[in-house]
Amino acid sequence: MTHLTALATFLLFQQDDASTQAALPSSGGSAVLEMIHHSGPVAMAVLGLLLLLSLYSWSIMLSKWSGFKRARRQGARFLRAFRKASRLSEIATVSEQFRPSPLVAVFDEIYAEYTRQTGGKGLPRNPLALERAAQTASSEALTGMEQRMTSLATIGSIATYVGLFGTTMGIIDAFHGLGTAGAATLRAVAPGVSEALITTAAGLLVAVPAVVGYNQFAARLREFASKTDDFSRELINAIENAALSVTAAQMDDEARDLREARDPRREPRLRN
Repeated sequence: MTHLTALATFLLFQQDDASTQAALPSSGGSAVLEMIHHSGPVAMAVLGLLLLLSLYSWSIMLSKWSGFKRARRQGARFLRAFRKASRLSEIATVSEQFRPSPLVAVFDEIYAEYTRQTGGKGLPRNPLALERAAQTASSEALTGMEQRMTSLATIGSIATYVGLFGTTMGIIDAFHGLGTAGAATLRAVAPGVSEALITTAAGLLVAVPAVVGYNQFAARLREFASKTDDFSRELINAIENAALSVTAAQMDDEARDLREARDPRREPRLRN
């Protein structure tokens, strides 16, 4: 049975071999263009949809690449300025110029909460509120950076299925042509098969870059999330250390004033 099937398949494709050799294009590029030109309405609709999805996915990826690059560069500059500054108020006045970085949002929220609690001086009365403010600011900043990432993931997921839809319709058209041609020839099934191959390849060309881009940007977002967490802890520690040093200095001044006040050599002598 297997030998008979193989023989029938061989005769099917050899029957019209002489007539189809002249119609075949000479190069791979022209073959693809020829198949696209002779594709049916369903295949053309699928290719048009895939083209729109590809353009949209590439616009997302280029936008994210530019935005993440700017955020990383500004974040590095902001960290250098923060670690060189002697007072938080100095950073608060220049933080706007580093705005694309999510670290700026975390700093502004923590500094605003610290100012509300203490007026900018002393130990914070509620350190947990500072931590919650940092988490909220980090979440909001990262959520803004995640915009349209869902669309990119969706395109990477459905593009292959859109291509497979065109493949299915091409196979259906191929069998329909085989049934209406009155003869089992290669010319009868070639258009449907070409449509199937073109839409499958187009679906893969759209899906693969979208999936790769989504994975890369998701990794960048995890990196930004880690950096914002580290910076929030560093900022809270800096606030507490600065407040403790100021408090210790004030206590030293008060102790010195008290010792000087109790020094008997500074007391006036009584006369007889």
